[in-house]
Amino acid sequence: MKKNILIILGHPKADSYCAALADAYSDGAKAGGNEVRKLHISELTFDPILWNGYSKTQELEPDLAQAQELISWSHHIVFVYPIWWGTMPSLLKGFLERILLPGFAFKYRDDSVWWDKLLQGKTAHLITTLDTPSWYYRFIYSRPGYNQMKKVILGFCGIKVNKVSQFSPIKGSSLEKRVKWLSKVKQDGMNV
Repeated sequence: MKKNILIILGHPKADSYCAALADAYSDGAKAGGNEVRKLHISELTFDPILWNGYSKTQELEPDLAQAQELISWSHHIVFVYPIWWGTMPSLLKGFLERILLPGFAFKYRDDSVWWDKLLQGKTAHLITTLDTPSWYYRFIYSRPGYNQMKKVILGFCGIKVNKVSQFSPIKGSSLEKRVKWLSKVKQDGMNV
């Protein structure tokens, strides 16, 4: 079944290895007959700070309004970003704080600690790079960045993360290994 796939590149540099991974996934997804759109966060114009939390409405910039439209359009969202200091880059975090708002991504219930997940039915794939060896990030740090994205952010809104792909360590990796990783991501895109 054809899917609408949104790829969100969360690396601040548009020419990063993460960008190459996003392109490879896109190529695979298109080859698999899916409709693909991409958002490069570094190319958007927006204030990444949610200045007043939810106590005041902060008007969405046009790029963020379009990002919300693309999220609504999508069936599957692919986040491609590096793990820095155990989690995502601050620009990606600011982007998520600004667009995953009450009334769009979730809705608090009156007189309750519970909420409604307004983005249910969507799935996500996290594709990350890091310099830390995979085993160290998992067993020593307990994968804080994945837990944050999977449970605290996307899960809170109803988006189910069905796959996490981690490529590490990037630092010192060979060209041969990087080409192999690109091939794997392209295959993931074809089989979404």
